[in-house]
Parts: sequence; C-alpha cells; structure tokens
Amino acid sequence: MVKIFAAGVLIFLLILIIDMCRRQKLTFQYAFGWLMFALLGLMAVIFEPSVEALSHWCGFIVTSNFIFFCLMVFFIILSLFLTTFLCQQNKRNDIMAQKIAILDLELKELKKDITRAS
Repeated sequence: MVKIFAAGVLIFLLILIIDMCRRQKLTFQYAFGWLMFALLGLMAVIFEPSVEALSHWCGFIVTSNFIFFCLMVFFIILSLFLTTFLCQQNKRNDIMAQKIAILDLELKELKKDITRAS
C-alpha cells in the first residue's frame, strides 16, 4: 500500500514537472534535477531490495536513514545550484543597470545637443 502511494505521488510529480515545462513556467534546465529526483524515487520504489542492499553496503542499518541522507544531499546540491544561479543573475542585473545608466546619459546628451541646435 505504501509503495502504491509513493509511486502515485512520484508519478504526479513527474506529470506536474512536465506540464510546467510544457506551459513554459519552468525551463528544462531547472526541471532536469526534479525529473531525475522523481525518476530515481520511482526506481527506488520499484526496486526496493536494491535500495536496501545499497543502503546496507553504504553502512546504513535502517534503509529510511539512507533515503533521508540521500534527500539531504540532493537538497544541498540543489541549494548550491540555485545559489550559483542567483549570483549569476546578480552580475547580469549589475551589468544591465550600468548599460541603462550609460544609455540614459547618452539620451540626456542628445537632448541637450538638440536643444542647442534649435
């Protein structure tokens, strides 16, 4: 019963992500991580004995601790990715503000030249 519920939630997540990409609310670049997360989760539900074997091989006694650890690592990596994206956006915003300021200055100079000429 729990497997069916988990599989249903993950399939719903996959459909939601694909729909958001289709409606252009989410780019594939950012949806890729979520798609991989949902697909890996679905594979973990289907191949549960393999997940248990992997968790024991990694030294985890309880499989749920292994899954919790993997989720924490995933969200840490996602946070790092989003922080990098925000830094890039900040640089782009600074460059854009500088370009707008230069264009504003040039526009004011052109208006002065036009008023002097007339």
